[in-house]
Amino acid sequence: MMGTFAAMLAKERIPTPEDRYRADVSGTIEAVAGVLKITRIQVHYLLKITADKRKEAQDCFEAYLPGCPAAQSVIGCIDIDHTLEMQDL
Repeated sequence: MMGTFAAMLAKERIPTPEDRYRADVSGTIEAVAGVLKITRIQVHYLLKITADKRKEAQDCFEAYLPGCPAAQSVIGCIDIDHTLEMQDL
């Protein structure tokens, strides 16, 4: 997911080096019919960006999931919550 989002940002000429782009990821595991199952993945992206690229970054964030192989492989089985926090560079 992080790679797909970064690729979309790159198309908009938004750099994603390690010191400007990260994802904090956690998951929820629950017993479903007596079997442990990952039921939710939470992804919080942090992107340090210049003010003039915020709209493009937000547009990429809103559009990346449908083209993300990892996300599309689990959507329907695992809920994905994702957020984007942008900080001024």
